[in-house]
Amino acid sequence: MSDTDNPRDEAVERELEGVPDELLDSGENDEGSVDDALNSLRMDLEKAQQDMLYARAEVQNVRRRMEKDVADARAYAATGFARDILSVSDNLARALDAVPADLREDDRLKGLVAGIEATRRELEKVFGQHGITRIAATGLPLDPNRHQAMLEIPTKDAEPGTVVQEMQAGYMIKDRLLRPAMVGVAKRPD
Repeated sequence: MSDTDNPRDEAVERELEGVPDELLDSGENDEGSVDDALNSLRMDLEKAQQDMLYARAEVQNVRRRMEKDVADARAYAATGFARDILSVSDNLARALDAVPADLREDDRLKGLVAGIEATRRELEKVFGQHGITRIAATGLPLDPNRHQAMLEIPTKDAEPGTVVQEMQAGYMIKDRLLRPAMVGVAKRPD
């Protein structure tokens, strides 16, 4: 029986067909080349492990960013609608301010004024439920992040740079500016 008659030997020969002859000759490999090959494999393994750790960290960062984006989208989804509905709130305030004090007690207008006031209170309640708050302005120093100075008013009654008049209310939605308050700021009289 020859060496190639054994089916097991034939399978081994087929497995070794692609291996270079230098590695197969007599089974005596250079000790240095085996160590070099092992070191090369170890370095490749370390690099692959490092790449895997970087990829894992990047996936975690992407996940955190996505969670933050989803939370922001939920918290500030109503921003566009809220900005649009502020004009309704402004018009309700103007309607109430336009009714003179003596007509507020008139029986013919009492119901109308009460209805407008109730609507305004309900709107303010809904604003509060959605984290929309009015920006304080009058009597405070000008804050360019929350106030938009429209004019300077000469006065001795307030320090220069103090808001003395509010022309249009400003609003925040949670911690973001929805609309700045349009204000008049005190300046020293000439």
